[in-house]
Amino acid sequence: MNRDGARKSIWQEEIKKFSPDPALEEWYDVAIVGAGITGMSTAVRLQKEGQKCIVLEASNIGFGTTGGTTAHLNDFFDTTYAQAIKDFGLRNAKLLKYVGIEAKNIIRNNILEFNISCDFQSKPGYLFALDDEQEKKLDTILKGASQVGHPMAQTDDIPFPFAFKKAAAIPDQAQFHPIKYVRSLAEAFIRLGGVLVEDCLCESHDENGDFVVLQSTKGSITARSVIYATHIPPGINMLHFMNAPYRSYAIAFRLKGDFHPKELGYDLAEPYHYYRTQQIDGESLLIAGGEDHKTGHADDTGECFSRLENYVREHFDVDTAVYSWSSQYYEPVDGLPYIGVLPGSKGKIYTATGFRGNGMIFGTITSQILGDLILKGSNKYKDLFNPERIRPITGFANFVKEQATVVLDFVKDKVFAEKMNSLAELSEGEAKVAKYDGESYAVYKEKGGELHLLKSTCTHARCEVRWNSAEISWDCPCHGSRFNVNGKMLTGPAVKNLQRIEL
Repeated sequence: MNRDGARKSIWQEEIKKFSPDPALEEWYDVAIVGAGITGMSTAVRLQKEGQKCIVLEASNIGFGTTGGTTAHLNDFFDTTYAQAIKDFGLRNAKLLKYVGIEAKNIIRNNILEFNISCDFQSKPGYLFALDDEQEKKLDTILKGASQVGHPMAQTDDIPFPFAFKKAAAIPDQAQFHPIKYVRSLAEAFIRLGGVLVEDCLCESHDENGDFVVLQSTKGSITARSVIYATHIPPGINMLHFMNAPYRSYAIAFRLKGDFHPKELGYDLAEPYHYYRTQQIDGESLLIAGGEDHKTGHADDTGECFSRLENYVREHFDVDTAVYSWSSQYYEPVDGLPYIGVLPGSKGKIYTATGFRGNGMIFGTITSQILGDLILKGSNKYKDLFNPERIRPITGFANFVKEQATVVLDFVKDKVFAEKMNSLAELSEGEAKVAKYDGESYAVYKEKGGELHLLKSTCTHARCEVRWNSAEISWDCPCHGSRFNVNGKMLTGPAVKNLQRIEL
């Protein structure tokens, strides 16, 4: 299967295209844009409830972060319960506790109902502090978990080869194969009467009274409700200024010897490292992740893989690095996702974004939240994850910092481009934003000398794109849109390709 990067993830040994193109009808109850775990989970839920649904996918199922996740299924989150208590109050933090529990139950129920084989395994997770600063973090995490009643206990032993200062065990966590799971959801959705259309880019929407008209590359459709399950919605919306795009890196290693940790592991570094194993073709591989950074803000993304690999080899007895890949997620300004009615819409368009590093869980619970909002008008998590919530204090410092960075990106890249005086400065395999004859271009020279020349301005909000050497892509540092060397859009919120200049 294809995904939104040049590097192959551990999950990609699957079919490239899921289904033949069905004929589009004019009208549906719900149109879901995006066929990752968020879109397919929600589509199955609504189709089971008697809604006439269509899923529009710009590429193929699992093309985005679902095909690049490390697929940890946790009921503790990157935003800790201690932080949630501080920012949202104890009552809301206790409500948050049930999100992971209910999401895992949804996954289990789908596996049973649709007879899904996706390597699902329940297992404990371990948090471990490697220095004094991390130990303080863990103490706070344990205290917050105790306050909300989440099972998390200090332990003197962990199954990971680290000299740790303090550790905690968390029971009943889980893992699975995300593409096997989402593919089976797609099959179930079609059996239930749903329509899935791949290679279908949704270009725009028009909300008119009781319905929404979607314009796509395969025609227009009308629906009572639209769900953008696309990480971040298209267009220019307040959510683009309340979420920051980040990239995370993962490597899957062959293991030497018979010993390897079968549990889930996480240190408390900043950014943290995380570990699990996965059976692929009968072989157990160690998956390690980390080295996260804001999209477009690493001078050499290849170094991120090198640092991660070197760190893993210092601590684990590993052999070959079989797979290495990166994926994208969005950091919400106040730490919790935005799941609900799209801000600025008239109530018929829904979105789900800001999942941090917990996309499999929040993508799954979206099916319950948005399903209930569409069918019943309410859900117990509605206010907690309301995209229109206003919190002037919580996260404000981070919001200012992120948006100051966005403003800087608008200016700094323009100045940088002025310093480039000709395309001849490029070596084979090199890429730059270059100034030529009074215009700025994104230029990539293949080995062999062929030039790929694009206008360097992102088609979403007019930022200048930056080169990602690890994934061979042009990434926008402002809102996370990504494009291949030919200018084709890989990741939204952009809906148009970069302008290609034929040489």
